[in-house]
Amino acid sequence: MKKLLIALVALLPTFVIAAGSSVPLEKANIDLHDKASLERGLNLFQQHCSGCHSTEYQRYGRVAEDLGISADDMRAKYILDGAKIGSLMTNAMPHKEAAAWFGATPPDLTLIARVRGSDWVYSYLKGFYKDDTRPFGVNNTVFPLVGMPNVLETLEGVKDATCTTDNHGIQTCKPGEAKGGSMSAEEFDQAVLDITNFLTYSAEPVRTVRESMGWYVLGFLFIFFIISYFLKKEYWRDVH
Repeated sequence: MKKLLIALVALLPTFVIAAGSSVPLEKANIDLHDKASLERGLNLFQQHCSGCHSTEYQRYGRVAEDLGISADDMRAKYILDGAKIGSLMTNAMPHKEAAAWFGATPPDLTLIARVRGSDWVYSYLKGFYKDDTRPFGVNNTVFPLVGMPNVLETLEGVKDATCTTDNHGIQTCKPGEAKGGSMSAEEFDQAVLDITNFLTYSAEPVRTVRESMGWYVLGFLFIFFIISYFLKKEYWRDVH
């Protein structure tokens, strides 16, 4: 029984992804080496998302070091609650009250890109459209019946949607062009990509180090293979 429970816990992220929307996802062309994009994503996240969502498995100091941000700039621009540079990136949202306001406590987003995938995050942030039947006046193509407002609406604008219902009673909505936002469509796409880039980094801060180390490991194995091959020939030379 214990082994079964462990196996179910291990497969939980798979079940979460499988339970998601079947809507085709847009490709997020993330670049974890683009520190300017990562810093813009951090800024957008702190300004628009951190009021409800935390990234509590990250520390401000680690993010500043990885993104090349000075400690003074981190304190002045991105630490909005007066926390210390070494503090975890939490927020002041009370969980019990949040559950009453939104129907569920807003989740921590440190690992969201690892669980859901970068394409899902990117498509979700772009998938909001006007729906007056929902409590916050919006719905989402990737996450139908979403229980949160479109926090990027001031940047993107409002999108009306054309909805159709198939023979099985399943409704599909296709959002139109956004109107009334402070950004153009191209600027908003870049903003969403920056946020996705930052959340992808947050999910695995050592990813770039791990990937670069992989090339060194492959190089070592290649050289070791050559040495092993000639060593084998030397050992077997007298046998033949």
